[in-house]
This record gives sequence, C-alpha cells and structure tokens, in this order.
Amino acid sequence: MNGVSGRMGYRQHLVRSILAIRDQGGVLLADGETRVQVEPILVGRSEKKLAELAAKHGIEHWTTDLDEALADDRWQVYADFLVTKARAKAITKAIAAGKAIYTEKPTAESYAEALELARLAQDAGVKNGVVHDKLYLPGLRKLKRLVDSGFFGQILSVRGEFGYWVFEGDWHPSQRPSWNYRAEDGGGIVVDMFPHWNYVLENTFGRVESVYAKAVTEIAERVDEKGERYTATADDAAYAIFELEGGVTAQLNSSWTTRVNRDELVEFQVDGTLGSAVVGLFGCKIQPRNATPKPVWNPDLADDHDYARDWIEVPTTEEFENGFKTQWEDFIRHVVEDAPNTYDFLAGARGMLLAELGLESSKTGRRIDVPEVTLGSGVDAADAAASGTDEASELTGAR
Repeated sequence: MNGVSGRMGYRQHLVRSILAIRDQGGVLLADGETRVQVEPILVGRSEKKLAELAAKHGIEHWTTDLDEALADDRWQVYADFLVTKARAKAITKAIAAGKAIYTEKPTAESYAEALELARLAQDAGVKNGVVHDKLYLPGLRKLKRLVDSGFFGQILSVRGEFGYWVFEGDWHPSQRPSWNYRAEDGGGIVVDMFPHWNYVLENTFGRVESVYAKAVTEIAERVDEKGERYTATADDAAYAIFELEGGVTAQLNSSWTTRVNRDELVEFQVDGTLGSAVVGLFGCKIQPRNATPKPVWNPDLADDHDYARDWIEVPTTEEFENGFKTQWEDFIRHVVEDAPNTYDFLAGARGMLLAELGLESSKTGRRIDVPEVTLGSGVDAADAAASGTDEASELTGAR
C-alpha cells in the first residue's frame, strides 16, 4: 500500500477497507465458506510516519523502498494512493514486477499515459482495478435499482450539483491540500471530478458521447500548508453538459467555491416520463408520475406549497457497507478467483479522456464529441478534440 499517510490512502483504504477486512477475518469467496485473508505492507517516504502507523494498527511490515517491496513475491497486489504526478511511474514498475494493481484515480496525468498503462497491463497479463467508489454508495445503488427496474420510463435528463466551500487558507486553514489548486502538480477540479462523472454516467445511464464545459479558477490566490501565499493555476469550478447515448442530457456542476444548500455535498436529480428521483451519496427520494403535483406559475402570489413533502424516501432494504471496502472485496475476489471486474485501467483511461476533452472544450468554447475507447483504438485526445463539433452551444451549465 503506497501512499497510506495521505488522507484518502489512510482513512478509506487502510483503516476502513484493508484493516476492516483483516479484522473481519478476510474476504468471503464465492463458495460462501472460504475466506482469503489480507496482510498489508506500508510503503512511503517517511520512516517515522510509517513506523507510527504500523505501531498504531498492529501492522508488521513497512518499507521506504518500493523496489524492494515489488521484488518480494509475498506481496501479490500493489495499491497506489500517491499524488497523481507520481502514480504512473510507480504503477509501471508494479506492472513490470507482475503484480495485480489497484489504484486511485486518475490513473495518470494524461489520457495517453492512462491508455498506455492499460496496454502495458494487458500485455503483461496483470489484473488491474481503479477506484469507482461512488457506484458503491447507498444513494447511487438505490438509483441504479430504479433505472434497472424501469421506474423512470424514458429518462430525459440528469442534473447534478457537487461541491462545497474550500477555505483559502489565510484566516482559516484549508481542508484540501494546496496541490489541488496547482495545475503543474496535477491539480484541478476537472481532472479530479470528471473521471468520477464519467464512470457514474456510463455505468448508470449510458456512455458519454459529447462534452461542453466551462472550467474556471474563481479564487486566484490561496495560502498553502506553510502559510505562504501562492497563485492558483488550476480550475476550482467547472460547469458541464454531457450528452449520453440514448438522448439523455446530463448537466453537472462541480465547485470548491460554493456554499452548500443541499441535503448532501452531491445531489443528482433524474427526470423521466414516469417519475423522477433526487439522489445523494446516501439518500434517495422519488416522485412517480401519478403522484406529481400540478404547479401553476403565478409571480403575483406567494407559493405556500411544500414541494419537499411530495417526495417519497426510498427505504433501505439491505445493508450497505463502506463503498471503498466493498470495492476492495470485489477486487480481491477478482484477483483470487477471477471474479468479474469491469472497473479496470481502461475505464480509468476513459475518465481521463473525458477530463482532457472537458478542458479542451472550456478552452475553445466548443462542444466536443467523445470517441469510444478500446485498447486497440489508438484514440488520441488531441485528435478527438480537433474533430469535435464546432457548434458553439448556447448552453452554459448554469450555476
């Protein structure tokens, strides 16, 4: 496990996933009886941090030498939670060492690099997986059940709002690392969130066929962890429209410069001919066609109708564990008994392609077609952008 001293690597992957799996006695396999146990080795740059984490959690193995760990046949899976700039180099080493690989996204700094990792992994015959944590959350799983059951009828549109106020770091410490706001360090909300939006959309509604986006840097100067001011060179907000296969339009706003007036930090509204749903990471409420109110526009009278009361909360009928842990268990089953795994490096490359085309759309003001990606396609992001639609859409992903 490389990079476990970071926020996500430590809390979600080490503590809430691998150690939780270890404490429960391992991962239950398909026969319903056999369990496979996990044992982590922590990898990082700081001996002090690694030793402290190992002592705190009863972990026997840790090292500052990645090459040494990769050369040891005891360790079968390489897990990467490094900053984006360092990820591809380390993953390439793990592929050469023949390890199965599980990584955070984005898998690389560019689409070309992400696609090359997918090709290298296929050529080496190593199993690989990319974190798709949002799909494992209760709200999104309830939404997928609604879609699969035909609840919506014909799906017309998806609208999503994600974000919160990230403090600038001057009078109040920032709750995100400063590298997030430096493009030269792999930062930016498009690179961070568009890979998420790609897998949420393609696995819930259909493949993304085009993107029209506006990415902006709304706060130009921030203060880093050392109290020093720096120029923010990466986008901190993005407003995008995605056209999906089947004619569905998705409008998703992402922002680290917005104050929350929602039930959750991310919410999606899905509208269909037979019903609608409003979904967060945990909650899911619906309004079917035959229970839809009849609003009448009248700007001369105050509207005292409580529209929130017209929605029905979808009950929780099964236990939902931590999404990171659940996907880890799925990946371990994939490694041990070849269980299905569609969330691979190629899926990661598709997410990175959408991010690059989103940035190109913002730069040029054009709607850009998103080509299908396969290992043999050789699709180049620059070529895809160059062939994008020149129609300057009037739609602007409203805030």
